[in-house]
Amino acid sequence: MAAVAQVPSPSLSPSPVPAAPSPAPAAPVAATPAPPVPPPAAPPGPPAPAALPGPFPGGRVVRLHPVILASIVDSFERRNEGAARVIGTLLGTVDKLSVEVTNCFSVPHNESEDEVAVDMEFAKNMYELHKKVSPSEIILGWYATGHDITEHSVLIHEYYSREAHNPIHLTVDTSLQNGRMSIKAYVSAPMGVPGKTMGVMFTPLTVKYVYYDTERIGVDLIMKTCLSPNRVIGLSSDLQQVGAASARIQDTLSTVLQYAEDVLSGKVAADNTVGRFLMDLINQVPKISPEDFETMLNSNINDLLMVTYLANLTQSQIALNEKLLSL
Repeated sequence: MAAVAQVPSPSLSPSPVPAAPSPAPAAPVAATPAPPVPPPAAPPGPPAPAALPGPFPGGRVVRLHPVILASIVDSFERRNEGAARVIGTLLGTVDKLSVEVTNCFSVPHNESEDEVAVDMEFAKNMYELHKKVSPSEIILGWYATGHDITEHSVLIHEYYSREAHNPIHLTVDTSLQNGRMSIKAYVSAPMGVPGKTMGVMFTPLTVKYVYYDTERIGVDLIMKTCLSPNRVIGLSSDLQQVGAASARIQDTLSTVLQYAEDVLSGKVAADNTVGRFLMDLINQVPKISPEDFETMLNSNINDLLMVTYLANLTQSQIALNEKLLSL
């Protein structure tokens, strides 16, 4: 369902830019044909950042990484005393098929019933610093905590419309209105009668969650806290992680073997797509004899134990040296 908000008198107006004077008409001059002279080659500069095209790409889908949600919740927990919500800038990448939000940062602001003040200079400086680390990330829009779109949201969205074409507005319900954290994304479109009072319509987008392999580790660890009574869980050791990964692989192999046996016995119809995936999986397994594999595994384990022993020995030596120096 689209959210509609009426545009109030803007409090965040850009600085006026003087209009360029119109050039005087040139007198007609008889042109003499001359051989074309190629212009001097300009030095190559940095590529211009991609703009968020319109209409919205990727089937109106926003791909959101879990680090965005963690950063938004953290900024909400660290907000100033008396602040009802926090806002910030969304960064990411755009291509022809998707819009992917990969980073964000909070922006200081103050809100009252009559006006809203946003630290624009801070937002620009933070974006310049982010460009030095990740030049490919551009401004995609902004986020705000809360479950609704307010009149102040229209003013803030107007500012981000000057920074990015067709910006995204992401809302994160940190108050848990319906017992869960509602996450919604919108794009705006003007509506109304020309020459009369104009409004802005926020049209919802589809939000999908994606993650890198490194982010998956943190997500799995956070999900384990749901089973803990005090919502606290410690980090597992390397050996425990290897054991858990081996158990998951064993369960997956058992499922695959059961499926293959059911297909051979006629209990399940064969699927060509699954068969091709299984063939690709088998072809990726290196062909090595069990004796060579055992020798290689034992050699790697011995190397790991030696490195662990040397690291513990160095740590003990440093601790002993600190004790001797404190005497």
